[in-house]
Amino acid sequence: MLHYQFGERAKSELIVTSQLVMTLTDYKDAERLGARRMLISLMDLVRNEIEFGHRATGAAEFKKSIDALNEAISLIESDSWGPASVKLGEAISQATTVAQNAWDVLEARGFL
Repeated sequence: MLHYQFGERAKSELIVTSQLVMTLTDYKDAERLGARRMLISLMDLVRNEIEFGHRATGAAEFKKSIDALNEAISLIESDSWGPASVKLGEAISQATTVAQNAWDVLEARGFL
């Protein structure tokens, strides 16, 4: 159950983060700088949540998700939004894998 809960939560937070990355092009100059700083703060919080999930479950996919998120943060810091979106997609995929694997186990055992 923990795998599913943490996986779904991470996936949702990463999807929101990914959508916000796409808005960076809408901002101009100082606004973009502020938006980027706020987005990086959000990404740090999301990373903390995924790290918590990794510690609680030991799921290797959470570590892969954290690694991809770290790369995305570095790319955002260097204004490489397209590649950052790709890395966020990888992070989402890893979190989704945790949730789907947990769903399959829960379903096989008759809990769903």
